[in-house]
Amino acid sequence: MEKNINSTNQKTKSLKQFEKNAENKVMTTNQGLKVNDTNNSLKNGDRGSTLLEDFLLREKITHFDHERIPERIVHARGSGAHGHFELYDSIEKYSKAGIFTDTTRKTPVFARFSTVAGSKGSPDLARDVRGFAVKFYTEEGTWDLVGNNMPIFFIQDAMKFPDLIHSVKPEPNKEIPQAASAHDTFYDFISRTTETLHNQIWVMSDRAIPRSYRMMEGFGIHTFRLINKKGESHFVKFHWKPKLGVHSVTWDEAVKINGADSDFHRRDLWDAIEAGHYPEWELGIQIVAQEDEHKFEFDLLDPTKLIPEELVSVEIIGKMTLNRNPENFFAETEQVAFLPGHIVPGIDFTNDPLLQGRLFSYRDTQLSRLGSPNFHQIPINRPVGEVHNNQRDGHMQMDIPKGQTAYFPNSLGGGCPHLAKMAEGAFHSYEERIDAKKIRTRSESFNDHFSQPALFYRSLANWEQKHVAEAYTFELGKCSQKHIKERMLWLISQIDMDLANKVAKGLGLKIPENIEEPINQAIGADADIEKHQPPKKKNYLNSDPALSQANTKFNSIETRKIAVLAADGFSMSDYNSMAKPLEKEGAMLKLISPHGGTITCDENMEHEVDAAIMTTESVLFDAVYIPGGKKSIDSLKKEPKFKKFINEIFKHCKAIAANNEAESLIDTTFVVDYKDDNSVLINKNPKDFIDAISKHRNWDRMDIAAKIPA
Repeated sequence: MEKNINSTNQKTKSLKQFEKNAENKVMTTNQGLKVNDTNNSLKNGDRGSTLLEDFLLREKITHFDHERIPERIVHARGSGAHGHFELYDSIEKYSKAGIFTDTTRKTPVFARFSTVAGSKGSPDLARDVRGFAVKFYTEEGTWDLVGNNMPIFFIQDAMKFPDLIHSVKPEPNKEIPQAASAHDTFYDFISRTTETLHNQIWVMSDRAIPRSYRMMEGFGIHTFRLINKKGESHFVKFHWKPKLGVHSVTWDEAVKINGADSDFHRRDLWDAIEAGHYPEWELGIQIVAQEDEHKFEFDLLDPTKLIPEELVSVEIIGKMTLNRNPENFFAETEQVAFLPGHIVPGIDFTNDPLLQGRLFSYRDTQLSRLGSPNFHQIPINRPVGEVHNNQRDGHMQMDIPKGQTAYFPNSLGGGCPHLAKMAEGAFHSYEERIDAKKIRTRSESFNDHFSQPALFYRSLANWEQKHVAEAYTFELGKCSQKHIKERMLWLISQIDMDLANKVAKGLGLKIPENIEEPINQAIGADADIEKHQPPKKKNYLNSDPALSQANTKFNSIETRKIAVLAADGFSMSDYNSMAKPLEKEGAMLKLISPHGGTITCDENMEHEVDAAIMTTESVLFDAVYIPGGKKSIDSLKKEPKFKKFINEIFKHCKAIAANNEAESLIDTTFVVDYKDDNSVLINKNPKDFIDAISKHRNWDRMDIAAKIPA
C-alpha cells in the first residue's frame, strides 16, 4: 500500500513539475495573431474541400516545408529505379485516362522507395513507414501516384503534418534518436492524437521492417476519383501487389542488419535489377460507386481508414516492372520530384483533407528543395510530351522559349499556345456540387479511431500479434515519462485488451482504469470536445485476411539469398545436387568460407568466395546450406562464428539444409535438439528445401527459437 501511495505521489509531483516548467503561452501565427485551432484546415463544410484562403494552413505548412535544405524533410532516405507499366484490361467504364484504357501502351515509370523519418544517411532497416512513389510518364502528361507501404496515414488533416513529423524526428534539444519513433515526444503526440492509432499499430507490425522493397505492398492511401468519358465518377483506392509476396524481417534481424549492412534495401534493389531479376508489382483498384459513398461504417474521405478487401475486392488491372537502375543517383533518384497534384484526365481528387493539403505542400517543398519553379525541366522530371505555356524565366531556366508573346490571349503569336477543348483531351475537374458553410473543423464521421486498429490486430496471425506486442513494449520501454506510457496503455486497451495486457506486463505497469483528460486533443480550442471524442470500437467485420502477411504469396524463392557454408575439401557432388535446383528457381547462392579469395572442392576445382565469415552475418541471408566433405566440416568447426551463424538462422525461423558430414556441424549447435523441425533438412530432397525457403519462415519454431541466446 505504501509503495502504491508513493508511486501516485511521484506521478502527481512529476505532472506538477511539467506544469510549473510550462510557461503560459498562447499560440499565435508568426505575425502574433492568436490561433484557436491548429488542427483543422478551413473547408467548405466539415467534409468539403480545403480553401486556398486558409492563411493559417499555408503559413504552417510553408514554414515546415522550408525547414531543411537540401535533403527532403521526410522520405530523405530513398532508392529508385526505372521501368514500365502495362495495362491488362481496359477499365474505360471507370476512367477515360489513356493509361487505363489503352492496352497497347508500355508506359515508362520511375519508382522511388524510402523511409519516412530518418535523414539521408540513416540505415535502411529502421522501424518506419516506407514511401512508395511512382511517376508515370503518360502520353497525356505525368501522373504521380505518391503513397506508402501502408494503406492509411497517421493523421486526418494536413494541418497536423508538421506536428506529426516534429514529434517523430530527433528531439530538438539533443538531436536524438535518429530514424526512430521510440521516444517521449512521439508517444506524447500519439497519445493525444488518437486518429494516429490505426497507422501506429501498422508500424508496430512486421510491415514496418520489410525484407525488401521488392517484397512490400504499396498504397495510394487516399480515396481518389476515376472519371469516364460520360463524366461519371467512381471512388477508387490504388494498391500495388508485389509478385514476390509481402515478407518482412524480424526486429532482432533488423537491428543486426543495420550494423552489418545499413544499405541493405538499397543494395537488394540494385543487385536484383543488375542480375536480371526484375521486381514486379500488379496494380489493383478498389472501386466504390458514387452513390455508395456513405454506405460504410467509416468515411471514405478519412485517410486513416482503409476499405477492407472483404468488403470491396481489389481488381488487378496491370503490372509495373522495374528493369533499369539509375545512371546517376543524384540526378535521378535524388532530384525526382513527386507531386500528388500531377494527375491526368480520367483521374481526379476528393475532399480528403490530408490530400487537399498535400496538393499545396508538395509543390512548395520542391520549390525549396530543388531551388526553382523550373524543377520540371530536370531530365528525370520532364514529361514525355511537349510543353507549351506562357510561364517564363526563373532560376535555372533550361529551355529557350522563342517568340514575341508570353501571354494569352494574343494575336501576335497567332493565338498560341491555344486552349485545348475537352474533345482534345483537356483536363476537366469533376463538377461536384458544394453547398456548405465555410468552417474550420472536421466531420464527426472521422471520429472512430479504435475500430480499424482492432480489425487489423484481429486479422493477424499469432506470430504477427506477438511481434506487435513486442514492438509496443520495446517502443514504450524507451520512453522515460510514466504518464505517457500509461496513457498509451489505456489507448491500446481500447483496441485490444489482450494486446494491452501483454504490453503492460512487459513494461511492468498497470493499465489505467480511465483517462481523466479528453482522449483526443487534436481539436480546436473552441471546439465541442465531447463531439470529437472517439466512440468505443465497433466490430463491423471479424477479420480481413488481406491484412495478414500469413496470407501472402509463398510460391517463389526467386532472388532469395542462400548462404553456403564451406571450406577447402567441400563435397562438389553435394553442392551440385542442391545448387542447381536452387538456381533454377532463381535463388542466389553465396559462398561463405573461413577466409576470402578462393577455396578448393574435393574435385580440386577452385571456387571464388563471396564473403569471409568474419565479414558477413546470417541476417543478410534467407536460408543456409552446408554441403558435406570431412575436411571442409572440420575447418568450419574450428571457427565459432559458423556455429553462431547456424544458431541465428534457426533462431530467426529460417530454413537449414545439410548433407552427409555436415550433420556433425549441426550437432554442435542449438539445432541438434530440434532436427525433427520440418525446416531443418538433413540429407533431404532439394525440393523440400525449396518449399521450406518459399514459406519464408517456419513460425511454428517461434517459441523454441525465442529461448536461443541472441
